[in-house]
Amino acid sequence: MKRTTKLLTMTLAAVMAACTLTACGGSSKGDALTFGTNAEFPPFEYVTSNGAIGEYDGIDMAIAKQIAEDNGMTAAVENMEFDSLLVALQNGQIDAVIAGMTATDERRETVDFSTPYYTATQVMIVKEDSDITSAADMADKKICVIQGYTGEVCVQDMGYTYEAFKKGTEAVMELTNGKCDVVVIDSATAQKYVSDNEGLKIVEDPSAFESEEYAIAVQKGNTELLDKINKTIEKMLADGTINELAVKYTEEATAE
Repeated sequence: MKRTTKLLTMTLAAVMAACTLTACGGSSKGDALTFGTNAEFPPFEYVTSNGAIGEYDGIDMAIAKQIAEDNGMTAAVENMEFDSLLVALQNGQIDAVIAGMTATDERRETVDFSTPYYTATQVMIVKEDSDITSAADMADKKICVIQGYTGEVCVQDMGYTYEAFKKGTEAVMELTNGKCDVVVIDSATAQKYVSDNEGLKIVEDPSAFESEEYAIAVQKGNTELLDKINKTIEKMLADGTINELAVKYTEEATAE
């Protein structure tokens, strides 16, 4: 009987310790709320010397930090390839994904999305002397996209062949070096790359590229965390904070 009681006590202690380490179903890092991102997507997320969350900065990182603070937690970031984010979320490696991710119907089949916090569209980056003036002009051109991004999906849907890179900088480098004719990417990020590289310009084609909404992904059915995220997002949208962040980080990016 004493042994049983002792074992029960030890078991309860282990459970309590596990709950302390995992915040009883929260983050696996104690009081940290862990966000997965792909820090290759300025002005939304990128690596810098002194960011909003450690070395990570951008619109998304500022939003993530506020979400954590509103819930008495510390924001932590796991940086990984974009295609790995939802897998990591489903495996419980991270609590949420904030990575300029479009809330598509396909993704909604496996994860739940927050209230959208940003509306964007895809554009084409070309050289200033390019004859590309619309998406149709890409038909016989060499196209570069970023693997897993919306731009890749758009180009696929158009039936064009393309080369996919894991980083936007790599795709833009192909363009500046004359190894491709066009890069299809998000409008805000395109502004950053064009400002960083002389001789490039942005071509828009609203008839070919529909607007898309960015949202934060959580595990399917995690309504508790989703409600907390939505509360912060809705507050930041209502008081203009997200718009201010968009202006701030876009201007900083283009000013560098």
